[in-house]
Amino acid sequence: MNTSNKRALRVAVHVPVAPATLAALLGGHRGALEDDPVMARMLAILRAPGALGDFGVYHGVAEIGLGWETFAPSPDANPTLGSAGQIEHSPTVTLVSWIPAEAPAEAIDGALAALMDAHPWEVPVIEVTETRLLVRG
Repeated sequence: MNTSNKRALRVAVHVPVAPATLAALLGGHRGALEDDPVMARMLAILRAPGALGDFGVYHGVAEIGLGWETFAPSPDANPTLGSAGQIEHSPTVTLVSWIPAEAPAEAIDGALAALMDAHPWEVPVIEVTETRLLVRG
């Protein structure tokens, strides 16, 4: 098998979804991703032409994980969910995609800025790490 290493940035976005969305997804209803307004905005960014999720012959590539996040807002917070000092659990989808390391800086910055702008949390959780992918070809 002919394989090569490809340097990339791994981008993981923790996206809050409605409880009904998470329940539908856990029940196998993939279309619920498209129906959730926050997730639909994130998917539109992923699917737009650009460096995010670009694998050459495949575009908009992402992994989707389902779960919950937990947190307790401080008295100074302005949370989209929960109240100060109270432990909260947020239904969350983790959207993981990749940006080729050789992408122009403005394409990388543009993709990350679009994700930040679309994210509803006061403190968005978006992880960016350098990685390498093993690819055929």
